[in-house]
Amino acid sequence: MQKCIVGKKIGMTQIFDEKGNVIPVTVVEAGPCVVVQKKTTENDGYEAVQIGFGDVAEKNVNKPRKGHFAKADVAPKRTLREFRLDDCSVFNVGDILKADTFATGDNVDVCGTSKGKGYAGAIKRHGFSRLKETHGSGPVHRHAGSMGACSDPSRVMKGKKLPGHMGAERCTIQNLNVVKVDAENNLIALKGAIPGPKGGVVYITDSVKKA
Repeated sequence: MQKCIVGKKIGMTQIFDEKGNVIPVTVVEAGPCVVVQKKTTENDGYEAVQIGFGDVAEKNVNKPRKGHFAKADVAPKRTLREFRLDDCSVFNVGDILKADTFATGDNVDVCGTSKGKGYAGAIKRHGFSRLKETHGSGPVHRHAGSMGACSDPSRVMKGKKLPGHMGAERCTIQNLNVVKVDAENNLIALKGAIPGPKGGVVYITDSVKKA
């Protein structure tokens, strides 16, 4: 059975294993989530489940979403996420998913939105080297340097590494180990760091790359 859940990043801490080794972990509040919609190959052309996470006041939900939740007979949720699965037969609309969906020792993929860094130069954004600061480099020692396009094609090529907005991008960390599951408080401790700021929404699925 494939596993999936939506959660919220609580922060980082450290725990100790049986041998006394320190393990840095990220704590995620995983669930409770509710299955809002189930898609099938016959009706939609693919298999997927839509999961809702986080309570929200009904007054803050627009009419289309109100109808969507009413059809499923579930309370409005702040976050909706669709997971494509090979087999959705084990899921039904209204099912509640909690942290105990996963177990200690599982390998998972975590998807989230990285922290936004704002506008950044080429050195911070792409790891460029500084220009030499002697013999006439002037006040441009942190600039990107020559574009190199010359008169043909006389434009900057698409994909050129230049200054611009940094961060706030969707990224996935694969093959993270579940160190501990606190089913009572719906908490999952994952080894290492995951993308996103504290309080950010993350999506956890079975790892496609097994250990």
